[in-house]
Amino acid sequence: MFSGQQTSLQLAMPVSAQVTVGHPDIVKVNGSAKHSFRVDLHHPLFLKSFKAGQTEMQLKLFGAIPLKTVKVKVVPDLKVIPGGQTIGVKLKSAGILIVGHHLVAVSEDKKTSPGEEAKLKLGDLILKMDGKPVKDVGKVAELVKAAGESKQPITLTIRRGNETLDIPIQPAYDIVDKAYRLGLYIRDSAAGVGTLTFYAPDQGVYGALGHVITDMDTQTPIVVGEGEVVYSNVTSISKSHDGEPGEKRAQFSKESKVIGNIEKNTQFGIFGKMPHVPDHGLAKEAIPVAFAEEVKEGPAEIYTVINGQKVEKFNIEIVHAAKQDYAATKGMVIKITDQRLLEKTGGIVQGMSGSPIIQNGKVVGAVTHVFVNDPTSGYGCYIEWMLQDAGIMLRDKPQPQAS
Repeated sequence: MFSGQQTSLQLAMPVSAQVTVGHPDIVKVNGSAKHSFRVDLHHPLFLKSFKAGQTEMQLKLFGAIPLKTVKVKVVPDLKVIPGGQTIGVKLKSAGILIVGHHLVAVSEDKKTSPGEEAKLKLGDLILKMDGKPVKDVGKVAELVKAAGESKQPITLTIRRGNETLDIPIQPAYDIVDKAYRLGLYIRDSAAGVGTLTFYAPDQGVYGALGHVITDMDTQTPIVVGEGEVVYSNVTSISKSHDGEPGEKRAQFSKESKVIGNIEKNTQFGIFGKMPHVPDHGLAKEAIPVAFAEEVKEGPAEIYTVINGQKVEKFNIEIVHAAKQDYAATKGMVIKITDQRLLEKTGGIVQGMSGSPIIQNGKVVGAVTHVFVNDPTSGYGCYIEWMLQDAGIMLRDKPQPQAS
């Protein structure tokens, strides 16, 4: 619970019980400041939190038979400014990403790929070449040339999953290009557009997208080296149709104003520092956020841009809210019900991911994915998990157990 929050516990039992609260200064039951008293379980128990801390509430039948123990953790109140702004994302990986193999013409009748022969895989991240850190594709050619001319293999230090490996590779001379090659297609950066989910003014951090950024060729998550988010302008929208998701077409240039950096790329989006409140927002003041279990099936709203930089509010329905005790994607199934948005976009389109979901005056989550065969519907993730990845810890969460 957040400090100052009230919730209820419905047991619906036609008996009375003895309730004992460890620290009634942290949370009060039915407004009582007593440590122990009797309650009627036929009616809901009302819990009101007052200050940060942890305590237990125990219920015993006839004052002796244990019925239920409720652990309560009260965290400081947390409010964020909901986003909705379309942003440009410029991301540089923590190394050089291998995205393909190609053949090098070493003679008129022979082609080979040194990278493939060295068993380098798509998705491998090159961190070093002969011990020298590399993050820029432009630096690779001169190192390969030097190794080729010396007739010595070059050692690539790569990250493959959780492993770090040293793999020697001998550059081959391409008689067509007249240059030494590794037989690899490589990339060091990515760019695109998405939607800002929230800005946390007290912490100076933001979250966006609601899903991980992956490399377009290898479908592996990009490991962040550095990056920045900038303002972006929606110029047009390609509507979604059954079997064919649409997209926001947006523009941002090298001169676009940088509004934050990128420090993390996780399954719940991108996160980093943002020193100032972003412009063009619909909400000027911070509003509360909801824990995952507070989200209910029923009406809600999303904030997003369909033209220029203007954030607008649109009606949706939360069709299903999954119970999640630990961080996991696909927490909600949502359906666009706003006729104006449906006429403009056909439903959820690419570039809308990250649009904040608001229910009962609280930020509850973000749009993440569209259903390809029904673009009026899609998935959303809970804001709680995004706040966790942003470094704003709400509570200790159990991890999923292997079975």
